[in-house]
Amino acid sequence: MIAARVAAILALLPALGFGVPAVYGAVHLARHGEIWHLMGFPAYGEGPFEKIGIPTTVPLLAGFAVVCGAEVVAASLLWRGRRSGKTLALALLPFEAAYWIGFALPVPPVFGAGRTIAVLLALRSRR
Repeated sequence: MIAARVAAILALLPALGFGVPAVYGAVHLARHGEIWHLMGFPAYGEGPFEKIGIPTTVPLLAGFAVVCGAEVVAASLLWRGRRSGKTLALALLPFEAAYWIGFALPVPPVFGAGRTIAVLLALRSRR
């Protein structure tokens, strides 16, 4: 149960920390036609997505926010020790990784790796 709760925390922190700004970034982009800058850094722009020809758009940011929202759901399920939370956390990983890499987000992969290890430990402890 401890591993599942650790996984829940490691899912929730980046989900909220990057998901809420993604919503704001999408609104800012829709209203102003430019990428929002947070503390002088382009939030969700000017990264590898753009370098390969995928511009930051409202749907792209909304997709990231949805993935972050699903991660909040996974965190809730993990906290309650549900197997579905473990499954969801592992299923979301490739989608999250695509956004993390595409937006050049350095912090979430660290949380994602820790969360994955904790989920695998939680799965192992149930056997």
